[in-house]
Amino acid sequence: MDSFSHGFGQSTYHFIWCTKYRYQTLRSEHVKSLCEVFIQEAAKRHGIGIRELVVDDDHVHAEVDVPPTMSVSDAFGKLKGFSAYLLFRAFPNFRKRYPKGHFWSIGKIFRSVSDVQQEVVENYIRKHRSYVQTSMTRYSGL
Repeated sequence: MDSFSHGFGQSTYHFIWCTKYRYQTLRSEHVKSLCEVFIQEAAKRHGIGIRELVVDDDHVHAEVDVPPTMSVSDAFGKLKGFSAYLLFRAFPNFRKRYPKGHFWSIGKIFRSVSDVQQEVVENYIRKHRSYVQTSMTRYSGL
């Protein structure tokens, strides 16, 4: 759990995104490794924590910690935008494949990740509800 101004929380997500048109632009090990470095650089620059990262031939999987002041869409935009910028600088020939300058597709998949199972949270809330109801009865004199 992360500490931030006046609170504690965890915003961990599994992100998946693809290259435009699912082109296998990242099939070379050299390109994959540089892409990983560029995504990590984008994350570092914007305060996004990378827990795990895998670059495949045409898509990326990442487990990321998103800062509490940043939306999921903003995090995606920052990772995809800056990494694409660096990839185009490192590999100018990519402009031939992507003449409009869009390396990543507009689509994205994300899912929240937690170290607590849903059942545990639901049980905690149910127990808290019964505690609150008991307290209300005790203090209201009913």
